Amino acid sequence: MTVADHIADQLFKAGVRRVFGIPGGSSIPYLEAFRKRGIDFILVSHEAAAGIMADVSARLSGVPGVCHATFGPGATNISTGVGGAFLDRSPVIVLTSELSDSLINRTTQMNISHQQLFSPVTRLTLRLSAEHAAEMMKKALTTCLEEYPGPVHIGLPADIAYNEVQDPDFKHKEGSRSKINNDISSIAALLATSKKPVLAAGLTAKRLGTGEKLLTFLEKYNIPVVLTPMAKGLIPEDHPSYAGVLFHVLSNHLANIYDDCDLVIGLGYDQVEYNYESWMPDVALIHFDTIKADLPEGGIVKSFTGDKDEWFSVLENLDHQKLVPREKKIKSIRREILTALGGFSSKFGPVAALRVLREELPAGSILTADVGSHLHLIGQFWDCSGGKELIMTNGWSGMGFGLPAALAASICKPEKKVVCITGDGGFLMMAGEIITARRYNLPVIVVVFSDNELNLIRLKQNWRNIPSAATELYRGDLFLSDSFLGVKVLRAVSTISMEEAVKKALQLDEPVIINAVIDPDDYKYLVVKQ
Repeated sequence: MTVADHIADQLFKAGVRRVFGIPGGSSIPYLEAFRKRGIDFILVSHEAAAGIMADVSARLSGVPGVCHATFGPGATNISTGVGGAFLDRSPVIVLTSELSDSLINRTTQMNISHQQLFSPVTRLTLRLSAEHAAEMMKKALTTCLEEYPGPVHIGLPADIAYNEVQDPDFKHKEGSRSKINNDISSIAALLATSKKPVLAAGLTAKRLGTGEKLLTFLEKYNIPVVLTPMAKGLIPEDHPSYAGVLFHVLSNHLANIYDDCDLVIGLGYDQVEYNYESWMPDVALIHFDTIKADLPEGGIVKSFTGDKDEWFSVLENLDHQKLVPREKKIKSIRREILTALGGFSSKFGPVAALRVLREELPAGSILTADVGSHLHLIGQFWDCSGGKELIMTNGWSGMGFGLPAALAASICKPEKKVVCITGDGGFLMMAGEIITARRYNLPVIVVVFSDNELNLIRLKQNWRNIPSAATELYRGDLFLSDSFLGVKVLRAVSTISMEEAVKKALQLDEPVIINAVIDPDDYKYLVVKQ
């Protein structure tokens, strides 16, 4: 078996059915091997999009996402998307072409060290050889799925694709994890004496699918729950324990619940989103995780490392008879936040536009959200009931995420209606992927919140009493046309025209852009100063 055929075979056996990327000359043998094995190569416009699409594909399928780029600039481009998989915790295999052994250390066109490039944004980086291809592929596929999951880079020397793999039946031996001694007695004591705990659930809890166990737990221990943004949807927004989302709009209202607590329970809380010390009062912390994590120094901090079943077993040490009822306070906080959001109805701003989407999108829809002021609104205001799913980046938090994320979601879940919300800044970064949507006829609805500026940067300048600079993106209308790269553009300038645009877009079996020309004034009252 050749190296190219072996890689295709191993990826297929791992469940991979598509590779996202842009090919180069030396990758042609691999594309042919993928085709013969039944793996589609999805051509994108920019390699960063390929990394993002591999990330989102992994999230939705549970199978490692795979992306590909060629030498030098292709590799540096794709590294942006790979960084997202690294800090948003997605298992991804990154393939890049590299120069042959005879040229790798020479001064040569497009030649840089891919191992040095990818080392900071991957769990592991390898340079493949025919002698060790079997071993390396097994190691890569195993490593990317370990806790925390993340990307593994494999460099493909340009001259080995047709070489014969030695020992293709190699059996990779997984390393044994060292046993961690948890201080269960101290943790149990803190839980047993707590009267007013707050549970903060995060990215790891959502990624591991702890929602059902958490709901069962809350039937007995009805304690307040706050979420980090990427844990949105873990429990329903109308659950009596649900208080809201940290870090996003109006999250200052949540202080009314956590400033009054005597213990914070971090359930799969990944500080890559929001550090504990950024919001926690001076109380004890118990952190439940799958790995040993870095935690705040000082104060009473206890960690429990294990699987999710063990988390909930230890949490049974709470004494529900000692717990002070706080349902009324939670309800009051939710009412305050929703009342505040309901006040933005006199003009066509982001709240009004998002409300239309909440009402019009069918159950089971997938919403992808780009980075910007609108993401802070979506994280707090979007309703994940009815099987709706929200996909965002918050660990990496890179602009341009929303559009390629939506394309990946549409490819992976063709039965779902997929909508992307992006600001005009994020859209401009990935506008070329509209042709990808058209090429594969992906019926995504791309909603562009057009406000002519990098609003979140302007807000931060205003917080510092600095005049706005370098935030204006354009003047006049963003599109100046009813189509963009052959895709329909529907213009919305009011709640009524937004409703009409969304209804029309939902009827189309093709990609469509909604140019929502909004007044960004809402944000200055909603986004919490960090």
